[in-house]
Amino acid sequence: MGSISPFGNSIDQLWAGLSGSDSKVTRLVRVPSEFMTTDVGGVAAEFTGAIEDFGPLEKQLQRSIKKGLKLMCREIQMGVAAAQIAISHAGIQGAYPPERIGTMFGSDYIISEPAEFLAGIGQCTDDGQFEFARWGETGLKQVEPLWLLKYLPNMPASHVAIYNDFRGPSNSITLREASSNLSVAESVTTIRRGAADAILAGSTGSRIHPLRTLHCSMQEQLAEKGQEPERACRPFDAGRTGMVIGEGAGVLILEEMECALARGATIHGEVVGYGSSTVASPSGVADYAQAFRNVIRMALSTSGLKPEEIGHVHAHGLSTVHCDAQEAVAIRDMLGDVPVVAAKSGMGNLGAGSGMVEIVASIQALAHRKLFPVLNQDTPDPACPVQVVTELTDYDGDCFLNLNVSPQGQASSILIRRFS
Repeated sequence: MGSISPFGNSIDQLWAGLSGSDSKVTRLVRVPSEFMTTDVGGVAAEFTGAIEDFGPLEKQLQRSIKKGLKLMCREIQMGVAAAQIAISHAGIQGAYPPERIGTMFGSDYIISEPAEFLAGIGQCTDDGQFEFARWGETGLKQVEPLWLLKYLPNMPASHVAIYNDFRGPSNSITLREASSNLSVAESVTTIRRGAADAILAGSTGSRIHPLRTLHCSMQEQLAEKGQEPERACRPFDAGRTGMVIGEGAGVLILEEMECALARGATIHGEVVGYGSSTVASPSGVADYAQAFRNVIRMALSTSGLKPEEIGHVHAHGLSTVHCDAQEAVAIRDMLGDVPVVAAKSGMGNLGAGSGMVEIVASIQALAHRKLFPVLNQDTPDPACPVQVVTELTDYDGDCFLNLNVSPQGQASSILIRRFS
């Protein structure tokens, strides 16, 4: 496993922060929050993009990645870093023929930084007026020729596969918050049909970006300004005011079980179920409750498990009024009084990266036999009838269900069981 998150650049830091009731939500400084509807976010502050953030690397690989950094935006850098950390953690390099290792990577739609075009725009501007007719002749020449490669959503998978000589099945999934679980599901089905022995499944995302944050301010309910940052994200609490934006990436190394046992791998869990469903009205209004019901039902069906066998649910826990209420109702309807955790309470919504970091967190919960608390649970909301974990709790469950959904109503689920 590997993770880059507001808690730090390792899975140990992630667990320490969550189990210690820590919050990494702070005031925004990287985007002009005075023009936004929110002023807080979960920033992956320890990730600087320096080669040291990419984990232990052989010298040749270190040189290759260092050279390629100029062709990666921050989101892609975080994804590649989480991947290299996971590869090292798994000790998988050289364990399989290159043709038998694949790469699946989820992401958001990745937006260019405005700075990419500043020089060109300046060449086409007189007295504050931009003249578009001059762009092709003079402005475009000022844009870095390879700028687009820094922002293509297929580049995380491409970089990781090339750097590590993974020549097996490769895919890129761009379904926003649903991408993490779907990346895992795609990997599992690919391995099951015999196309690969192992697949690196990852996802990376960000909501902290001059244009992305503006989009969020215009389209989604964000945490109101003026709150204490660490108390701004309040999943399922009656006082929640909206989503906290964040950034991060996570990666799992998935292997066919017999192959993993044969090489003596340390197995942290077994993927046994998954689901995918989009539900929205003809006018495009998401029906989160039905989408969540569908993916919970699918995960139970594909795993063969019963509702009472689910140890805990790692909820999407967005901290918005409508999404939380609909998710809570769906969990209660389908699974009853199951314990619910939500890592977003301490780090915000990492976009496409959230689900994978949340999976890593719940795998850690299985290993430590502890459930970490959901922060800021001051007043339970009657509209959210779920059993929210509010303190570090002993835990003897054998499996968990991870849930995520995009603003458009694309939900996804992954069910992972303790390996024994």
